Amino acid sequence: MRRTKIVATLGPATDDQETIDRLVKAGVDVVRLNYSHGSHEEQSNRVEMVRRAANKLNRVVGVLADLQGPKIRTERFVDKKVYLTEGEKFFLDAELDPSAGTVEGVGITYKSLPGDVKSGDRLVLDDGRMLLDVDSVDGLRINCTIALSGYLSDKKGINLQGGGLSAPALTDKDKEDIKSAAKVEADYIAVSFPKSADDIHQARKLLREAGGHGAIVSKIERAEALECIDEIIEASDVIMVARGDLGVEIGDAELPAVQKDLIAKARSMDRIVITATQMMESMIENSIPTRAEVFDVANAVHDGTDAVMLSGETAAGKYPIETVEAMGRICESAEQHPRAKVSDHRMELTFGRVDEALAMATMYTANHLNVDAIAALTESGSTVLWMSRISSGIPIYAMTRHQQTRRKVTLYRGVYPTSIDFDQVGDYNISSTVACLLKDKGIVDDGNRIIITRGDSLGDSGGGTNAMKVITIGDVCDTTGS
Repeated sequence: MRRTKIVATLGPATDDQETIDRLVKAGVDVVRLNYSHGSHEEQSNRVEMVRRAANKLNRVVGVLADLQGPKIRTERFVDKKVYLTEGEKFFLDAELDPSAGTVEGVGITYKSLPGDVKSGDRLVLDDGRMLLDVDSVDGLRINCTIALSGYLSDKKGINLQGGGLSAPALTDKDKEDIKSAAKVEADYIAVSFPKSADDIHQARKLLREAGGHGAIVSKIERAEALECIDEIIEASDVIMVARGDLGVEIGDAELPAVQKDLIAKARSMDRIVITATQMMESMIENSIPTRAEVFDVANAVHDGTDAVMLSGETAAGKYPIETVEAMGRICESAEQHPRAKVSDHRMELTFGRVDEALAMATMYTANHLNVDAIAALTESGSTVLWMSRISSGIPIYAMTRHQQTRRKVTLYRGVYPTSIDFDQVGDYNISSTVACLLKDKGIVDDGNRIIITRGDSLGDSGGGTNAMKVITIGDVCDTTGS
């Protein structure tokens, strides 16, 4: 079974029920709603189609609402695009008519940009396809020299190399989008361009005020975010290594090491991590990935990422289903490597909570006792989160009655959401019930050994996990063991 989760962005290429059904069947674990595009009504319709497909196929699929964040872009050109020649002059003007761009200059959406830059700075446009060196700032006009020839078209992104733009992480649009995401019961909210833990706290507060229950994802894409990364991770439930804008700000050559460090740090702090951007980019147009893309996905899996994400590949590509299937095959193969099953996580630490210590003890026991599966009876999903930080090839089944928890764990590496009704299960027959459930699903068979974890009182969300039991599957789902 594939342990690494796949996040797929929805868009025009997936906007019909049949395609959504096929995406879910192909193995998508979480869908991403890109709030940079589309109306609230369109996003709501997509969620309805996904949940309809999940119910039909008896799967659990999470929903991630990705906020646009500050829109720092060029405005539009009279002729849609212009060719800029290295060494020539070009300006960015906050006062220029939004549709009046020419080969001499163009307007900008972010009106504070002139106050954020100075002579000697380098501006990176269109994900690095265009470079401008700042000569001077004259009021609201930034005078530049073109440092790289090429075409520049409408509405292209602008980054300051090295970071330092003052734009707030949460815009007025984001605040309205948070309300929309809460309304559709999104399981995750992704904050774009956070600079500090305060941005994450604000997003969580706004989401809760809107009635939303989702967890918060910090997209690491600003250079200055790396300067306070521990605080940002601590404030977050999930981080996303957003390699597009991050690579523009810190330089592509720095990205591989930073990605590895971010994955390791997130896991060490018991947080979930998503690796994103251009993972299977060529499959927007082609039916098979490049060898470089295969290596990229596999390396992220070996580094311990919880999830790998598809953007334009599924939102607007020609082969959304084939892309998910190819990514799934790569993940499954990479997970067979011994390095993907070895962990020394928190081996030197003292635990402050009984349930966390028991989660670690469960994984140690499972990895050394030839266990076939772990069944964790959980209310909030905390126990399976801790378990999933340990690299292992043993599947962890998050058994819960709460739909919210089942959707949340769709992003956890090696964790599989499973529905169970505690009201119908007494303390005396919990082992038999769990054994039968796993056996009926074809997960285990007679003679297999499993571990069950639970709290003293089934259904008590405040009790915490404090018991572990090792059992052997019997002929008629009865159990033996201790």
